[in-house]
Amino acid sequence: MELTTVGNSTGKSPEASSPTIQPASDGLSDISGAPQTELRRTLKERHVNIIGFSTMLGVGLFLSSRKAIFVAGPGAAILSYIIVSSVMWSVMACLGEMTALFPVKGPIFEFVRRFVDQSVGFAAGWMSCHGYPKDQVEWPAGLNTNPAVWVGIFLIVILLFNLLPVRQYGRVEYVFGSVKIIFIVGVIIFNTILNARQKFHATRFWIYESPWGFSRKDFILQANPDGSPITTWTGALGGLASFWSTMTITLSSLIGMEIILYTAPENRDLRNAETIKLATRKISLHVLLLYCLVVFTVGLNVPYDDKHLGDLTLFGVPGGQNSVFIIAAIREQVKGVPHLFNGFFVFSACSTGINSLYAASRALHALASIRDAWPSGAVFESIRSRLETTRMGVPMNAVFVSWLVTFIAFLSVNKAQSETLGRITMVAVVSNLIVYAVNCIAHLNFYRQVNAAARGELDDDLDLTPEMRSWYKRSARQFPYRTHLQWIRAVYAFTGCVLLAFFQDFIASYIAVVIFIVLSLAYFIKDRGFSPRNWKVFAIKLVGLEIVGPIVVASENITEPCKFCRARHRRGHLRFPDKQMFTWNNGRAVVEWIWTWLK
Repeated sequence: MELTTVGNSTGKSPEASSPTIQPASDGLSDISGAPQTELRRTLKERHVNIIGFSTMLGVGLFLSSRKAIFVAGPGAAILSYIIVSSVMWSVMACLGEMTALFPVKGPIFEFVRRFVDQSVGFAAGWMSCHGYPKDQVEWPAGLNTNPAVWVGIFLIVILLFNLLPVRQYGRVEYVFGSVKIIFIVGVIIFNTILNARQKFHATRFWIYESPWGFSRKDFILQANPDGSPITTWTGALGGLASFWSTMTITLSSLIGMEIILYTAPENRDLRNAETIKLATRKISLHVLLLYCLVVFTVGLNVPYDDKHLGDLTLFGVPGGQNSVFIIAAIREQVKGVPHLFNGFFVFSACSTGINSLYAASRALHALASIRDAWPSGAVFESIRSRLETTRMGVPMNAVFVSWLVTFIAFLSVNKAQSETLGRITMVAVVSNLIVYAVNCIAHLNFYRQVNAAARGELDDDLDLTPEMRSWYKRSARQFPYRTHLQWIRAVYAFTGCVLLAFFQDFIASYIAVVIFIVLSLAYFIKDRGFSPRNWKVFAIKLVGLEIVGPIVVASENITEPCKFCRARHRRGHLRFPDKQMFTWNNGRAVVEWIWTWLK
């Protein structure tokens, strides 16, 4: 096993002072190491940060936020974003810690395979290698053209960008993501100005005053085609139903953070920067902050009972003309801006589609690298080997096969089929929640095994020396990524994912759960047969920690002083080089710390 040391070290690295660990053969998988099957480590840290944010900022926020405000009210909508974001933040912390220590291919299923069960891991892998469909948007420039033409054009663009060498792909997404960040900040400023000028309302916080308020006090369960309610819940039951429905609505705009972890095998900065830790925390903080600010500011300009917000269709996929951001501009009689917004929604959806295909293709390539994930037979082996092959470091066959799934986007050209597309989207969301939940279980087992290795309980199983134990000690400074009370956050994330998946639409949840169970049972029987004597958990267990060498960050006492602030510190940590507080070097340390987390 190869040990990777992160950071500039002036002393003796663990790799130089310790023998190479030879992993025991588990007999479960054969991961190919041929050069023509490997990805290239060419992505920089800035590429990873922007790819994560660009993926999240699709059309989910711009289209689903209006339904969240309509169902729950402006204040409750913000609260729902905070709660759901906290669940996703905890999920990312679990995955981030495991990936930072072991930057493997397909981390979203590989850790489940190692620390839960091989059959469950493979099932999670197949459920995660889809690029979930995006909501449709409309643009005046395309009203006189068959929508299928525009869908086809964007699908071709999505494919072409994913066939680029990953370094060029990262550069393109860096530009796209930067445009998105500028736009979202502009939207916040724009809605703040609309509210501050008070042209069509008497007070700035009029939306929180009577007859509206912080949240809705009713929940429309059934309605006529014209929108008039048939069955309405009021009181505590109505408030709870509206709030919980809003949390499920916000999920679609918060799925996809894990794309950061897929970049680990292609990240060139893992050896000299703590990319996974910083990117994981940044995406969670940025999404929570910016999403809440956007929903808050636009909620100040549009009342939740606006007739254009109302959409009681459970699975309907709306167009951009119903976005709360466009409605806010129209209500304030600002010309031109609605067309600009709708055009950006199309661009944003295309960019997110590019990143979703990247994640799907990397998951499929990771599955193709594991022979046991495929059925026996020459035909399946031929397919697997082709999907494993890379050209210029890009798994082009995996990209193309994953791209074929995006053809379901043509359902959006027919309004009669929009509900079908909405159901498919919901199945994909529930599938992701299932994958997140099993990864939380994997982290709890990972947490237990890492601590056991640090205490020396696994010396014989892992062939560890006393010095090697420190590589697994979570409290040590050289541990790449840890958070306080992480096991509690793992339990919280697991509970949140299960509840959010369980209380989705019954049919959507049912299909996703059935697919997951069927895939798990198929692999279980394939590996262990029908005899109950062989029915035992077949995870990689203890040797799961030694298949890939851990990333070890250089300790502060052996790292070189920072060239900017002259302090010996890990990236993202604030350390003052001078004992006196108000010095030039200490000020530079503060500036560097702020810039590291904001850039």
